[in-house]
Amino acid sequence: MPSVNFTGYGVAEVQCGATILEASRLAGVVIESPCGGAGVCGKCKARIDMLDIHNVESPANRFLPETERAQGYVLSCEAKVSGDITVFLGNQEDNASLQILSGGKEAELSLSPHITKRYDVDSNATLVYGGETLLLRETGNTASANYGLSLDIGTTTLVLTLVNLNNGEELGSASALNPQAVYAQDVLSRIKFASEDDGLRQMQDVLTAELNRMTDELASRSGIDTENIYETVYSGNTCMLHLATGTSPKSLGKYPYTPAIRGGQEIPAETLGLNISKHGLVYLPPIISPYVGADITSGLLAVSLFERRGITLFIDIGTNGEMALGVDGKVFAASTAAGPAFEGMNISCGMRAGAGAIERVEISGGKITTKVIGGGTPTGICGSGLIDAAGELVVNGIVGKNGRFSPPENTAFPSAFIKTEDGKNAFRLADNVYLTQNDIRQIQLAKGAVRAGIEFLMKEHGTKPQDVDSVLIAGSFGYHLRAESLINIGLLQKEFYGKIEFVGNTSGTGGKAFLLDSRHRKEMEEKVKTISALELANMPDFDRLFVKCLNF
Repeated sequence: MPSVNFTGYGVAEVQCGATILEASRLAGVVIESPCGGAGVCGKCKARIDMLDIHNVESPANRFLPETERAQGYVLSCEAKVSGDITVFLGNQEDNASLQILSGGKEAELSLSPHITKRYDVDSNATLVYGGETLLLRETGNTASANYGLSLDIGTTTLVLTLVNLNNGEELGSASALNPQAVYAQDVLSRIKFASEDDGLRQMQDVLTAELNRMTDELASRSGIDTENIYETVYSGNTCMLHLATGTSPKSLGKYPYTPAIRGGQEIPAETLGLNISKHGLVYLPPIISPYVGADITSGLLAVSLFERRGITLFIDIGTNGEMALGVDGKVFAASTAAGPAFEGMNISCGMRAGAGAIERVEISGGKITTKVIGGGTPTGICGSGLIDAAGELVVNGIVGKNGRFSPPENTAFPSAFIKTEDGKNAFRLADNVYLTQNDIRQIQLAKGAVRAGIEFLMKEHGTKPQDVDSVLIAGSFGYHLRAESLINIGLLQKEFYGKIEFVGNTSGTGGKAFLLDSRHRKEMEEKVKTISALELANMPDFDRLFVKCLNF
């Protein structure tokens, strides 16, 4: 059997004909493949030792210029192995360098956790309750050791928060990339991947392993025993909750898109393989609809949308664009598939929000000013920088409203910043970082999906942009954006200027509220039933509106 040596990362033995991407998964090596191995994103490039290149069959691909092929570069998802090879992956992304927001707006609450402990002097035992149900007896007085976890399961990132259930104190948080992205980047591709038993098992296993690693890290950092963690709240979109609990998401991929789980339930933690108390519980907040999940339920709780008077628009911008409209306490919701462009994927020089990524762009007086995460030389551009750059290009007339680059002679910008890439114009932001015409198109598609969802949601309920009192932008990605850039590219209406508030990771803070005040559980289970959720894909004229919203 051929041996594939990922220099510095691991080794795998595979059958002849296996791809390098398949070998990486066997070796536990992360090679990101946003398109799920379809060969259409170009993000899984790897370099083969030229001495071994004859042991690899690699078809020509538009993402591999001849200069790179001559250096031994291949796409991991397409390169098939026929003999022993050595693979060079370069610098792999690590969680420590990533900007993942853990905090956000928090709901007002009274301390009333679902998990309580009571010491019984007569028996010298501590009784641990989940609600009114006795979960276990512990020898001695352990009443002071009572902890819980709130987990925000994003499509792209994970944020885990450790909380003292006796006093509500937050002891710490940990964040990481969602390892499921190694197999499939977005929700639809994960549904497809996990519709098979092996795929579902892989998706759940990698998530559980990462969650347990983060739990151990937090417990060690806080000096507590994981056996004294008795509950975890899973806050994520509908698909993520299916994958996290080992529930097939197959029904989410075909009409009428019925979820197999609805949330508002407890699951024994031991059945999910979690490294907390063997008698611990996992609580799933109620799900709003197939594509508006428990993360939005948690978000609505965190910002108290049901209690707000006037008209409030709540938008969680990420791989999915989920939104809710609150009108004097009555809530309507919808979801659109924004795709991975906002995460820097499917973009020529796109990358996560980690060291070396351009996160801010300003263009003025023929000069470009960029802010790079960690300082130093930029190596790529992340989502917030991408939206900034697109907005600045539009404002400066370098990109027209239709998304096309203006001819260099028609702009006041120095032609030195216009470069040719694969025979087409591209705009250079730094020496090795640029935006192509196709990159602009990807931004248009992502922002068009979100804008169309917002417009359709407001139109359905007779709300005009000028009637909106406040716009709340949620999510780790959303927190790093600028209101001006969102308006400049047309993702948000110009009437929203001055009304926009960035509320952070409300999925995580809402999950913490469910953890610390159990009364919210029944309350939100009832409120979710009153939400009117639109399935935009089934709505007449949505496609037409989407096309209209593509323009900047």
